[in-house]
Amino acid sequence: MAVICISRELASYGEETAQELAKLNGYKIVDKEHIEAALSAIGIDIEKQERYDEKNPGFWASLSQQRDEYLHFLTQVIYETALENNCIILGRGAHAILRGIPNLIGIRIGASKSVRVERVRKAQNIDSRHALQIIESSDHDRAGFHKYFFSVDWYNPSEYDMTLTTDRFDPIHAAAAIDAFRKSFISDTQEMNATAKMQDLLLGAKIVTEITYNRKIPIHFLEAAVERGVVVLHGVANTHAAVDSAVAAANLIPGVKQVESAIQLVQEFTVVP
Repeated sequence: MAVICISRELASYGEETAQELAKLNGYKIVDKEHIEAALSAIGIDIEKQERYDEKNPGFWASLSQQRDEYLHFLTQVIYETALENNCIILGRGAHAILRGIPNLIGIRIGASKSVRVERVRKAQNIDSRHALQIIESSDHDRAGFHKYFFSVDWYNPSEYDMTLTTDRFDPIHAAAAIDAFRKSFISDTQEMNATAKMQDLLLGAKIVTEITYNRKIPIHFLEAAVERGVVVLHGVANTHAAVDSAVAAANLIPGVKQVESAIQLVQEFTVVP
């Protein structure tokens, strides 16, 4: 069983390959609509999602608190999805979010620019110049999305387990190649280790959600490192009360066995004129 993350260029047959792959192995496809619905259920409105979804944020947008909130909940949704196993996640930086998970298979699907231009031109009944503009805009946004949110070079093949160029591949053959790789690569041991790690990562995300977004306890740069239910909180706080509140909140999350604080305490001070 595996989590297959497909990063794809526009007009590279990425979505079509995912559909054919799902026919072969019965995996669930997790696409934009699935992610949007999950984020909306959490409370992230569509307008905010559209501002960041696979887009290159502007300078000010990349610094906003909304950006941090979007990234946190996107990560939590990806964790929840991956924990179910047997899924194909399309885009959304999932291969970067899940880096290090033993049963992850990261795939990049692309095609030469000339082939992509021709595919867009035919699909949208436009001229080649307009098709090229659409492709270059899409590439710019997707590369920027990965750079700003994950510090990942979207174009770098070393970020993936397999890269496919579909100039000569149709979606059926591309899917067959990916599924053959899955069968030869993923073992029962990898799946078991992946499940344990995903449970820890998801628990850590839920702890941050509770402390930062639900209770709004002022812990800056909060992270929750979890190993088999044992939690270590990291961050910066101004008061002992905030640290105590964060520890107490973490202890209430189902699945937490023990909480330790590594939160740094930085006392506020006032400059006297």
